[in-house]
Amino acid sequence: MLKKILVANRGEIACRVFRTAKRMGLQTVAVYSDADARAPHVLMADEAVRLGPAPAAESYLKADLILAAAKATGADCIHPGYGFLSERESFAKACADAGIAFVGPPPNAIAAMGDKIESKKLAKAAGVNVVPGYLGEIADTEEAVKIAAEIGFPVMMKASAGGGGKGMRLAYSEQDVREGFEATKREGLASFGDDRVFIEKFIESPRHIEIQVLGDQHGNIVYLNERECSVQRRHQKVVEEAPSPFVTPKMRQAMGEQAVALARAVGYYSAGTVELIVSGADTTGESFYFLEMNTRLQVEHPVTEAITGVDLVEQMIRVAAGEKLPFTQGQIGINGWSIENRVYAEDPYRGFLPSTGRLVRYAPPATGAPDGDRPYVRVDDGVCEGGEVSRFYDPMIAKLITWAPTREGAIDAQIAALDAFEIDGPGHNVDFVSALMQHPRFRAGALTTGFIAEEYPDGFHGAPATPELIRALAAIAAGNAFTLDARARQVDGQLGGTTRPGTRWQVRIGGHDHDVVLGEGHALVDGHRIEGSCDWQPGARLAHATADGEALTVKVARASGAWLLTTRGATHRARVLPAHVAAHAHHMIEKVPPDLSRFLLSPMPGLLMRLHVDVGDRVEPGQPLAVVEAMKMENILRAEKAGTVKSVAARTGDSLAVDAIILEID
Repeated sequence: MLKKILVANRGEIACRVFRTAKRMGLQTVAVYSDADARAPHVLMADEAVRLGPAPAAESYLKADLILAAAKATGADCIHPGYGFLSERESFAKACADAGIAFVGPPPNAIAAMGDKIESKKLAKAAGVNVVPGYLGEIADTEEAVKIAAEIGFPVMMKASAGGGGKGMRLAYSEQDVREGFEATKREGLASFGDDRVFIEKFIESPRHIEIQVLGDQHGNIVYLNERECSVQRRHQKVVEEAPSPFVTPKMRQAMGEQAVALARAVGYYSAGTVELIVSGADTTGESFYFLEMNTRLQVEHPVTEAITGVDLVEQMIRVAAGEKLPFTQGQIGINGWSIENRVYAEDPYRGFLPSTGRLVRYAPPATGAPDGDRPYVRVDDGVCEGGEVSRFYDPMIAKLITWAPTREGAIDAQIAALDAFEIDGPGHNVDFVSALMQHPRFRAGALTTGFIAEEYPDGFHGAPATPELIRALAAIAAGNAFTLDARARQVDGQLGGTTRPGTRWQVRIGGHDHDVVLGEGHALVDGHRIEGSCDWQPGARLAHATADGEALTVKVARASGAWLLTTRGATHRARVLPAHVAAHAHHMIEKVPPDLSRFLLSPMPGLLMRLHVDVGDRVEPGQPLAVVEAMKMENILRAEKAGTVKSVAARTGDSLAVDAIILEID
């Protein structure tokens, strides 16, 4: 068995590999950039080696520095994680040349399947169905426009070495190709060091299904069922689950056997994933197309681990050491259901734009371990309270995984865990993924890759709340105000000697006033009796409540005299007044927010890549004005109304804070 493992990665995947390695008795080595000097993965490892400055191109993508770190620490194997160098044939070869075991597939398999253009050619030659498209190299934008027109819109432009949703642009017209082709090339070069782009037909209303394969160096290859990854935003997976609510046993076998055959054709071993797309128009589900093979561990591997009981990282390490797989295909089953939500540092209330900054508060929900049929929660993360979400890397904060005997149970466990997930500082998508879990279409399993775009065409504004939930929150808000007043009355002389706050309150929440009368173990809200309780005490961030038998976990905060109650995918602002004071509330003057519509503001922290206009230029609605890069993704900012550029406050190359003024339009 191998003795010391270096993880050539950062964040949650480095921590994930270290956990298994330590359980197996291996010594661990971390590498880090200057931005990660105090990151959890560095503190978790037995040894740590600095690579270089924060940009990945100067640190995590430097193979020679990583190999030097392995030699200096005596590491006899390297796990690449995902992203960075994980699918670089040259890196796997360099490890072999240095006498260091690469915890992944052989270099020839990475070369054959890691390049999306070449892998499609190979799959097609092997008789595997591939999506129609153009697999040659495309010289420039004009050639891209011509090819797209020949294939027929809509088309997808993809960076050949891309992955993780980066380097992908959907084009419905020639104009989309002209605007997106060069950006796709730049994203591919910046993220993967390869600016080649291919174009393929976009299959409309598709489902994204992937098959996990695992092989050893003795010719044994198995598939560990499928994962449903159809819930995506901007081609980035958001929710993954295993098994799929769509795949039948017959489909599972057909997809699995095809994935194994493809892996065998390239002499594959270690963990890998064959990604497939199924047309929504196919009612049989038997016509699936090969998309790509990811020759690495996937972000969403925990859901497969949860339903199979197989530790994929452990098996990767054992395979790298030359061991045989300890099971056969017939021994792999499906136990229960597992769902993973990716918690991102992005603001769904601002168009899902990336958000960076310090984690002022980070408290994930309580986790557990498999225990019979009892649902449990797993959190894979690589951040800590006080740490920073850097603009240099992927915006994922954590992965929240739940398991239960049934799909409905796994979904409900997600909702409860998300309610208890505390993050303050950068914007995050906890409310949004909670809303997804509650959405009737998701719960019905009627999924396509267009699910988010179709269900949230005007953006996300919080999960809708039922009248029952609003009444429960009104009761909680009034109860919290009562508790706060009761404590204040215990401070000598503060409230004129009265000993007990009133029980009648008016709570304005959801745009309406609600009359609340508090009792012992119950409350009357607009005449509706609610049986329940709430354990909130002044200073607590969470309130655990029951309302007519339903358990609620509510995040509690105060802002400008109001109560902010966050639960079930939305934050509800509640103004709470004693009943005798509420009668005078209409005398208060409402503060009107300033009109900022004439300014182009940076919607995220980032780098101003380009300005398309100057002072005096006339602009029309929808016209591109500027390009801001954040998390290696380019974001085009467009004019919302017609006008003339009055002034320009930023220059190309400037680092912008969120809401920084870029220009003003008259």
